[in-house]
Amino acid sequence: MITFLEGVLIERRPARAVIACAGVGYEVAIPLSTFDRLPEEGQSCRILTRLIVREDAHLLFGFASPSERTLFDLLLLVSRVGPKLGLAILSGLSVPQIRQAIAFQDAAMLASVPGCGRKTAERIVVELKDRIEKGTVAADGYIAGKGGTRGGPLEEAMSALMALGYSRPEAQEAVSHAAKEMGGASASTEDVVRAALTAVVI
Repeated sequence: MITFLEGVLIERRPARAVIACAGVGYEVAIPLSTFDRLPEEGQSCRILTRLIVREDAHLLFGFASPSERTLFDLLLLVSRVGPKLGLAILSGLSVPQIRQAIAFQDAAMLASVPGCGRKTAERIVVELKDRIEKGTVAADGYIAGKGGTRGGPLEEAMSALMALGYSRPEAQEAVSHAAKEMGGASASTEDVVRAALTAVVI
């Protein structure tokens, strides 16, 4: 089991990162919340991981905090929820928001994430509500480091939305609307994406 990777960040994208460890490059699928906290390419980083072995592939998923990885593991316990949807949920909502939605049975909040339909959201609530107590929010304890804005939050937000399933025109419209709503205020890529997800419902 690979529990974490520590090395040099070779590549960072909204949905993936490549980390060089002892001469080996590991490609890791990541949620947007982790991407936003990665350092610049070429810098050292440490990221928590979860390895999922399938007949046709070994898939490695990375997380900046223990709470993200724990919530990812919980989501995979739900029937018909796979790693791709788990990452999408972690990209569309923060850990506290997801925990709150489950604890207070707010399926509508979960269903606002692209790819998570109403029935799936309700299934997540039903199957996980007893595992998450109301009023509890896990401490994040981020360990990957704050990411830079090499391409700028707006450009990176567009890439993140397309990774979540939006077409380029849809992503452009959503990000443009979010930028106007923010009124030019300083924001991270994660902030822009979340604002864009609430701005346009596809």
